[in-house]
Amino acid sequence: QLQACGGGLVQAGGSLRLSCAASGRTFSSYVLGWFRQAPGKEREFVAATAWSGRTLYDDSVKGRFTISRDNAKNTVYLQMNSLKPEDTAVYYCAAGRLLATHRFSYDYWGQGTLVTVSS
Repeated sequence: QLQACGGGLVQAGGSLRLSCAASGRTFSSYVLGWFRQAPGKEREFVAATAWSGRTLYDDSVKGRFTISRDNAKNTVYLQMNSLKPEDTAVYYCAAGRLLATHRFSYDYWGQGTLVTVSS
């Protein structure tokens, strides 16, 4: 129901934009978020946006990443600028009812898209 895309290989300092399109139901009233999981690490919160437009970011990406949504297209985006090697991870989109950082607050998950940042 959630399909993420846009990952790839980029040099440090570069940019990527991830997209996540929802199908099968409308997520306009849901919180839409992004998480990431690096090899050998726990899945961690990146950013989220409520239907109201309110946003939440992890401190590690503030000022570099921007989350946005287009409810008409049932899509959420993650614009990632000034990428660092430590941003390398599989990025997952998710949908839930609460604007929260914990992954258990999200009920629906996409399949993930790999972002690799080279130094």
